[in-house]
Amino acid sequence: MTGGAIIGAVIDRLIGIVGDAHVLRDPDVTAGYSTDWTRRFVGSTPLVVRPADTAQTAAVIEVLAAAGIAVVPQGGNTGLVGGSVPLRGETVLSMRRLSECEPTDELAAQVTVGAGATLADVQAHVAPSGLSVGVDLAARDSATIGGMVATNAGGINVLRYGAMRAQVVGIEAVLASGAIVSHLSGLEKDNTGYDLGSLLAGSEGTLGVITRVRLRLHPTQTECATALLAFDSAQDAVAAAAALRRSVSSLHALEAVFDSAMALVSAHLGVAPPVGSVGDGATGAAWLVAEAAARSDPSDELGEAVADLEALVTDAAVALEPAARQRLWAFRENVTEAISAAGIPHKLDVTLPAAQLAEFTEGVPGVVRAADPGAQPLLFGHLGDGNVHVNVLGPAGAEPAESVDDAVLHYVASLGGSISAEHGIGTAKLSQLHLNRTPAELAAFSAIKQALDPDRMLNPNVLLPQPG
Repeated sequence: MTGGAIIGAVIDRLIGIVGDAHVLRDPDVTAGYSTDWTRRFVGSTPLVVRPADTAQTAAVIEVLAAAGIAVVPQGGNTGLVGGSVPLRGETVLSMRRLSECEPTDELAAQVTVGAGATLADVQAHVAPSGLSVGVDLAARDSATIGGMVATNAGGINVLRYGAMRAQVVGIEAVLASGAIVSHLSGLEKDNTGYDLGSLLAGSEGTLGVITRVRLRLHPTQTECATALLAFDSAQDAVAAAAALRRSVSSLHALEAVFDSAMALVSAHLGVAPPVGSVGDGATGAAWLVAEAAARSDPSDELGEAVADLEALVTDAAVALEPAARQRLWAFRENVTEAISAAGIPHKLDVTLPAAQLAEFTEGVPGVVRAADPGAQPLLFGHLGDGNVHVNVLGPAGAEPAESVDDAVLHYVASLGGSISAEHGIGTAKLSQLHLNRTPAELAAFSAIKQALDPDRMLNPNVLLPQPG
């Protein structure tokens, strides 16, 4: 049962668990939980349930499972591939009330937090201890830890600390049966069988509902230097990125913005970048935001490395003060906002092998326009780890042709890349998962799903194709 035929007895039981204020039925209210951040994926739900803790989550799951009602777990709903939207009338299980942050374990450099805690809240919570979360995102004020783990989010510091899976040292979750699995000790060496935290990371809510996470933390790098570098071509930017990764031991982030995206974000901000020349989106120019961070001033190390790039870089600006650094970062961190303001994009978040990065960034605009001559490709991303965000807008901000997605993802696969770098498969890329996963792997995925969720109650529209 996924639609509106939720009987009163079920609602009464849910109210008895979480309280009437947290069983939302008003269509005007539930509509806000039924559209993803991009506005591309829109569904509907007759019911949003907001548990306060793991015990309530388990009780809610038991009630819904007994009634045969499918569930879409949802955190901050900042995903970009339709992974947290109730596309077929499922009940939404909002995890935002599970926002507790337990005291920071400074000896272990770890913290246990609720799945509904936002990244920004956790960052602020652990900061007084001189520790930081290894993953950072522009959506930090809205993105929740549970959602970030469920999608194995990456962000801007992957080249130094790894993606979200690498931060998880313990996890608690509710399975489709309502059973609670909890392993939050955080032991660095714990060789006692399957790593459920690693399995649930990236599972997109299809195997269990994450309720608490124990995170590995990292010493805060108190001194930062940020450079904005301009290049004539993507090939030069890729070569420079490789050189910086080799030569700057304190490299903390390495982000790219290509010409069409830079033109859009500059117009959105109302200011031109301090280096380089923004063209019409077809010049091939590129920019890198390179940031070094350490316990002592890393500006000399970064400056010397930039100087060694003299043959590649056309211009450079370096900032040390927080306000000046933020002005440089604005040209990267506001790209997504600028694209959203311009229309409804198709977001194709992909990873390429280092050797194919330049070929891909130079070739993908032609692939996009061959599929939809009126489409505008906008490229940016985490160049340090090979992750390129290919955003595509149709004419006047409309959605581009659906064939664009398939063409780009086939191009990625042909170059040995991954069709999903950090947002998951969701609904958007479900039909292309076979490009990266063999039949044997997909069969293994299905076997795991069948073992943990035989009735396909949890997030049934994402990641795995419907059986039969």
